Amino acid sequence: MPIRTAHQREQHDQPDRSGQDGRATRWRGQHDRRRAQFVDAALRAIAEHGADVSTEQIAEQAGVARTRLYKHFTDAGELQRAIAQRAAAMITEELEPVWNPQGTPAQMIATAVDTHLRWLTEHSELHRYLTRHALTTQAPGTSGCVDVQTAIGVHLTGMFHGYLSQFGLDPRPAETVAFGIVGYVESATTRWLESEGTITQDELAGLLTSAIWTLLDMQLRIGGVELDPDRPLPPLSTPAAPSAERD
Repeated sequence: MPIRTAHQREQHDQPDRSGQDGRATRWRGQHDRRRAQFVDAALRAIAEHGADVSTEQIAEQAGVARTRLYKHFTDAGELQRAIAQRAAAMITEELEPVWNPQGTPAQMIATAVDTHLRWLTEHSELHRYLTRHALTTQAPGTSGCVDVQTAIGVHLTGMFHGYLSQFGLDPRPAETVAFGIVGYVESATTRWLESEGTITQDELAGLLTSAIWTLLDMQLRIGGVELDPDRPLPPLSTPAAPSAERD
């Protein structure tokens, strides 16, 4: 009878977990797919029923009982956060041309503003839903709207950081400027959506575009850089990318 070494005995005695690991991986994949399908249903329900959509209406849109939803989401708050994350991904994808800047500063700002306003008007009920559920938080200070704003702010920070560095300026203000712009645009557009008949969408776009350029121009002039808003910017030496999250 062959003599087994201690290592061989240890390997022989270890249970085979490959089957268990495979099943766990498949279950996670199915779980993620079902969550994505429920979020799809939630977006359809929000578009149909408005910002005050109920969990029952979302479940009905998904074709399942309400209790079935909670097999994939711990509570209504987690479902709302999943919807917010999807919204953030949607608007980030819509703004893809902005993350790869080309053209003049005026053109780039106008493209970003026009795209953002178009997305908001096309998804106005989703925006209202995120606003109304802003008190449903995962952690203090987080909300659906914050998820969307953060996604945009992080991308803008990366782009501003790249240009400030390329112009030989201190890039540290990039994050403050980026999130300041996002907050201003969010506040102005939210109020505009809730106050129909004040100004037209084109007028709002013009106001936002002018205000954003004024802020950026001021920041550049502080560092001694003057740009013509109607002259093309040089390409970034490195692609604009989201800044890393701070610890």
